[in-house]
Amino acid sequence: MVGLAIAMLLAACATGDLLVEESGGEGTTRSSDRNAFGNSARNLSDEERRRFEVGDSFFTQNWVTAPSSTGARDGLGPMFNAQSCSSCHIRDGRGTPDGNAPGLLFRLGVMDGDRVSPDPVYGDQLQDQAILGIAPEGQMRTIYAEEEGFYPDGSSYRLRRPVNEFEDLAYGDISVEVLVSPRVAPPVFGAGLLEAIPVADILDGADPDDSDDDGISGRPNQVVDLTTGQLALGRFGWKANVPTVAQQVATAFVADIGITSPLFPDQNCTRPQIDCAQAIDGGRPEIPADLLDDVIFYNQTLAVPARRDLDSEDVTAGAAIFEELGCGGCHEPRHVTGDHAIATLSQQVIFPFTDLLLHDMGPRLADGRPDGLASGSEWRTPPLWGLGLNGVVNGHETYLHDGRARSLDEAILWHEGEGQMANDGFVALGADQRSQLVEFLDSL
Repeated sequence: MVGLAIAMLLAACATGDLLVEESGGEGTTRSSDRNAFGNSARNLSDEERRRFEVGDSFFTQNWVTAPSSTGARDGLGPMFNAQSCSSCHIRDGRGTPDGNAPGLLFRLGVMDGDRVSPDPVYGDQLQDQAILGIAPEGQMRTIYAEEEGFYPDGSSYRLRRPVNEFEDLAYGDISVEVLVSPRVAPPVFGAGLLEAIPVADILDGADPDDSDDDGISGRPNQVVDLTTGQLALGRFGWKANVPTVAQQVATAFVADIGITSPLFPDQNCTRPQIDCAQAIDGGRPEIPADLLDDVIFYNQTLAVPARRDLDSEDVTAGAAIFEELGCGGCHEPRHVTGDHAIATLSQQVIFPFTDLLLHDMGPRLADGRPDGLASGSEWRTPPLWGLGLNGVVNGHETYLHDGRARSLDEAILWHEGEGQMANDGFVALGADQRSQLVEFLDSL
C-alpha cells in the first residue's frame, strides 16, 4: 500500500509528462463541452479547415438506400450496423453497449489452422440491420452476471460480466466453433497524431520476453497494409489490427455501413446470402476516392482536448499514484511524432498515454479471437487522452473493449495478466487514494 507520506512525496515530483496541458501538441483544442471531441486541430490552414468540414459531413450524415436522388450518399447496405460513422462514434466519441445506439459490434471468426477466417455464413462481423427486402443476419443479446468484491478497507464493489447470445439468425446455423469478439466503438480524435508516431519509437517500447522483468511484455501487431500489400505495424482497433487511418476508415465503411470504396470495392456478402449479392448498389465504388480521402483527413485532424484541473492537489497526488502503480508501463504518457503527409501533424509532442502495443490482459478479458499476431487475450493499450470528458460528450462512462466497466474503478479492477500488478496496487490503496487516482484520470 502506498503510504500517505510516500504519496505526498511522489506528488511533489509528479510533474513533467503526467501533468501537461497540451495533450495533442500545437493542435490541442480548449473545448471541454459536449462537442469537445469534434473540433479540428487548431493549427490547420483555412484550406485544410474547408476539407475538414467536407469530411465531417460525410462522417456525420446518414447514408441512404440506392437508388436515390441523394446520389453522393446512396448505397447503404445491403446489410449494415449503422447508417453513418457518427451513429457509433457519437459526437466523435465512444460507443456504449447500453441503450439503443449501435455502438457495439460483434466480430466473428473461425480458426483455420493457425489463423482466423470469416464464418462461412455470417462473415467476420454480425450485421443486425438491412435494407428493405433483405433479411439482417441476426441479433446479439447481452446479459450481465454481477460479481461482488471487497477492498481491504471493507468497502464493496460490483463488476458485471457480459454473456452474449445469438438470436434470430436469418441464414441458418452459425458454426459451433465461431469465435465472438464484442467491440465498442472508440473515440476517433487524435488518430492522425498516433499515425505519425515513428515505427521505430513504438518498437523500441516493445519487450515481448519481459527482459526487464517488470511483468509487462508489450509486443507489436503486424498486419497487411492493403495499399502496399506489405506487412506493417498495427496501430488502430482494439487489437491493433489496422495499420493506417485510411484503412481503418475504409474498413468501417464497408463492414459497418456497407459502403464500398476503392480500397474495398466489393460488398461483404457471403455465398449463402444471395439476395445481398444481388441488391442494387450506389455505384462502383459507392464512395469515390476524393470523398473517402476527405473523411480520412477529417479523422486524422480531429483535435485532442486539453487537460483540465492540473492545479488540483488531488490530481497531482493521483499522478503520483499512477506512476507508483506502474500504469505508465503500458499507458506510456509521452510521444513525439515524426514526419506526416499532413504537415500540422509532424514534429508534435503529444501525451496519448498509450504504447500502441499488445498486452495480455488475462483470461477474464479474453475474447478468444486472435487477430493478426494478437492472441485471444491480448489487447492494444487504448489511449487515455480525453478520458475525463466521456461523460460530458457521450453521456455515459462505460469502458473496456466491450463496455462492461461502468466506471474507471471497474475498468482498473478488470485488469489481469500484465495489468495484475496495477490492479493489486489499486485494490491496496485507501479510499481517498483510489479517488485521487480517478481524479487524475478524469483530468486527461
